[in-house]
Amino acid sequence: MAKGKSGATKDSEGRKLVASNKKARHDYHIEDTFEAGMVLTGTEVKSLRQGRASLVDGFVDIDGGEAWLLNVHIPEYAQGTWTNHAARRKRKLLLHRDEIDKIERKVSEKGHTVIPLSLYFVKGRAKVEIGLAKGKKSWDKRQAIAERTADREKQEAIGRRLKGMRD
Repeated sequence: MAKGKSGATKDSEGRKLVASNKKARHDYHIEDTFEAGMVLTGTEVKSLRQGRASLVDGFVDIDGGEAWLLNVHIPEYAQGTWTNHAARRKRKLLLHRDEIDKIERKVSEKGHTVIPLSLYFVKGRAKVEIGLAKGKKSWDKRQAIAERTADREKQEAIGRRLKGMRD
């Protein structure tokens, strides 16, 4: 991924990544993901193009058959005037009806929630990747950390062996 002037990164799929929620994959089992457009104001887009956003406390709510992104922090645009936006306002998500219905059915089940995973631009349009998630227990988190550590040690041992070093 190449880092641009704005602080956002560009990946191989042509997506210009603005923000990602790294903690989400640690705290939740992601069962399904959806790409959604967002209804934004002009100053929000300018702030996002500068690579400024935080998805940490964000979540998605289905209200009246519409999906809403809540608690996502997009800071005010520095050069904005009285038309500037509120940093944590409610933002409408653009999804197909069948996707909203599927999400609504799953969220009605106990333990499911919808969280934002990443915020990016595709062909100049702001998109958010949301994940249908189920919370992990603390032992799940410890087990995942142990697996990552074991894999890392295994790869290091293979690397040492290939270089002719002893364990």
